[in-house]
Amino acid sequence: MASLVRCLLLSNGRRCQNGGMELRTAAPEDWQASREIRIRALSQDPDAFCSSLQREIGMADQEWRDRLERGTTVLAWDGESAVGTVTGKADPHEAGGREIVAMWVDPACRGTGLADALISRVVEWAGEDGAHEVALWVAEDNAHARSLYERTGFALTGEREPMRPGVDQVRMRRELRGASD
Repeated sequence: MASLVRCLLLSNGRRCQNGGMELRTAAPEDWQASREIRIRALSQDPDAFCSSLQREIGMADQEWRDRLERGTTVLAWDGESAVGTVTGKADPHEAGGREIVAMWVDPACRGTGLADALISRVVEWAGEDGAHEVALWVAEDNAHARSLYERTGFALTGEREPMRPGVDQVRMRRELRGASD
């Protein structure tokens, strides 16, 4: 079932079409929209990601399709345009855990609650998938993202690793309710 997120009038005067944004789990046929929003994310906020625009522009169409087969990707739609995305997958660091590996919201839609709604959808998916926790890595110097994750129940684990020269990424996790049942 699709979720609707009501939007506020943004500072630049842009409104969401139809009064809200729709969140949908990406299907294989959404690979082009997933590619487009990922390229926009890497173009506009390159320091927020471990990957590069050059690397992902060079990916074959089949690689984009394959990405949607692993874990879950949720796209936020404002009319016909994808304006937000989050991807969750099995956590390679923690058996029984899930990991957020890509999160981005178009700058025109920030501050509307969309990021919180996207995280909520991945956390919901993880719980339904039997996970006991959801974790993520975030650039240590990305105060806005860290604040978002803290607000949505994630806490620093104390783990860190290099992300790029001069910047570490830190690990955050959120235990899921009922995980110890």
